[in-house]
Amino acid sequence: MKEERIILGIDPGTTIMGFGLIKVVGKKMEFLQLNELLLMKYKDPYIKLKLIFERTVELIDTYHPDEIAIEAPFFGKNVQSMLKLGRAQGVAMAAGLSREVPITEYLPKKIKMAITGNGNASKEQVAKMLQSLLKIKELPKNLDSTDGLAAAVCHFYNSGKITSGKSYTGWEAFVKQNEKRVKK
Repeated sequence: MKEERIILGIDPGTTIMGFGLIKVVGKKMEFLQLNELLLMKYKDPYIKLKLIFERTVELIDTYHPDEIAIEAPFFGKNVQSMLKLGRAQGVAMAAGLSREVPITEYLPKKIKMAITGNGNASKEQVAKMLQSLLKIKELPKNLDSTDGLAAAVCHFYNSGKITSGKSYTGWEAFVKQNEKRVKK
């Protein structure tokens, strides 16, 4: 494991994509940035996907993360919402894979558990804990960016541990791990 690395955390969404970056030096993490890509003003779903891809590539090209942690879509009652979230996540993953940045997915409950110790914590509880941990002066109005940051911090806490999340190191690894699903 590298002594110094950058982790990009992404909370994919088709209305707001939240993201956060941390720098890890030895066993300590430092806050770099958190922000969001606002997509609600765009009606065309394909334009939204294009913007998610472009913004993710831009973040990678600017910050050169060593790893990406992404929140996996949760299984809700609305199939259409799940499909949209899955597409947003897939596009963000494709951006990372196109730059050969290793990606790990985490379930929302696992992220909340890593940050607060409670898998059912609210967005506000996660945000407040991150604010305390990383000494963030002011929290954003929307908490999608803190959700992205939480994915990065969760990945830091799980580094070196065997996780139940799925990891991909590039297109080849992604195809190999998912070819069983495609052949069914």
